[in-house]
Amino acid sequence: MSALELIQVAKSAAASVALASINTRNAVLRELASSLRLRSNEVLKANALDLQMGIANGMAQGLQDRLRLDEARIESLAKAVEEILEFPDPIGETVTSKTLPNGIQLSQVRVPFGLIGMIYEARPNVTIDIAALAIKSGNALVLRGGSAAEQTNEALIAIVGDALKSQSLDPNSVVTVDRFGRDGAVAIMHARGLVDVLIPRGSAGLIKTVVEESKVPVIETGDGVVHIFVDSTADLQKAVPVVINSKVQRPSVCNSLETLLVHKDVAEEFLPVLSAELNKSNVIVHCCERSLLLMPGAVAATEQDWSTEYLSLELSVRVVDSLDAALEHIAKYSTRHTESILTRDTASAARFQAEVDSAVVMVNTSTRFTDGGEFGFGAEVGVSTQKLHARGPMGLTVLTSTKWLVNGDGQVRS
Repeated sequence: MSALELIQVAKSAAASVALASINTRNAVLRELASSLRLRSNEVLKANALDLQMGIANGMAQGLQDRLRLDEARIESLAKAVEEILEFPDPIGETVTSKTLPNGIQLSQVRVPFGLIGMIYEARPNVTIDIAALAIKSGNALVLRGGSAAEQTNEALIAIVGDALKSQSLDPNSVVTVDRFGRDGAVAIMHARGLVDVLIPRGSAGLIKTVVEESKVPVIETGDGVVHIFVDSTADLQKAVPVVINSKVQRPSVCNSLETLLVHKDVAEEFLPVLSAELNKSNVIVHCCERSLLLMPGAVAATEQDWSTEYLSLELSVRVVDSLDAALEHIAKYSTRHTESILTRDTASAARFQAEVDSAVVMVNTSTRFTDGGEFGFGAEVGVSTQKLHARGPMGLTVLTSTKWLVNGDGQVRS
């Protein structure tokens, strides 16, 4: 069948999940978590083939890291499914209710979207995260996970399909159009009336393409030109590990630090110490003129560096004269994902959180905490940098819409 026909099949299968009881949906998730552990070898074999192909094609190290699965990462996926399993059922939850003066009763309740589309790149963990969240929220899925992870995603979706079948739900409620290549992605983007909402997750180029080409509603996830500002009052001993964690722990993800701003009053004390720690992890540092003098082995930053999402062991550093200058820099170059200030001044912290227009604005902590799992969502759909419907890490309730239930007793409008 064609990609469009496969999407139509998934749309028809959506009712199978939407009408399933919470006990049935939870049983699917329980089976999914168990099967991920029991069938990890087939997933790892498929993943090894994808990695081998990626390396042969010159895949960047950051993408290799996102693509790579091992026993620990599969166990982490299984645990995330089990966390989602424990959440209350979002479907049917009453958002608000009231009784009108004429006796009519109104209630706004959560309902599934229906068929959710997702287009993403070299991120097989997303396949399980979104499948578990969709099943829990009563939705069907059509996925385009990209050619780089095609073998891995095929193995994972087979496991999801078997988990659905174990509870007599239609396995076609979670399908992939990967075999159709770009035509599959185009089919999802153009499937107005079939796909209820589309979520892209990946590079800035992929997201831009989806936003511009899609004929179905899009929840836009953004790339992460993420900033930390080290204020003049920062606890510098705590600041070093926060910056290192933000950059080094997993540089290939969107919540990793890309640009560090340092107040001029602490630059001479802070940057040489930080430089030594960054060198231990082989971080390439792109410096402004002032910071270049304080960080041995760094290279001169270009204008392009301030708006670059490296997704690797690279970092831009700029010395600024004030909080005002830091706010100005962030306003100009941020992608509105995550920013953090390190400070002991409560007024500066409050001003930073009030004035920075990003999805997540932090004080005295690592940017790596911008994550659905860390926020207690079990897993995440992505991090939304838009302002409609959802913003920040997106969890279970983001995959629901609402409808109004109206109950009367013969009332007529005068």
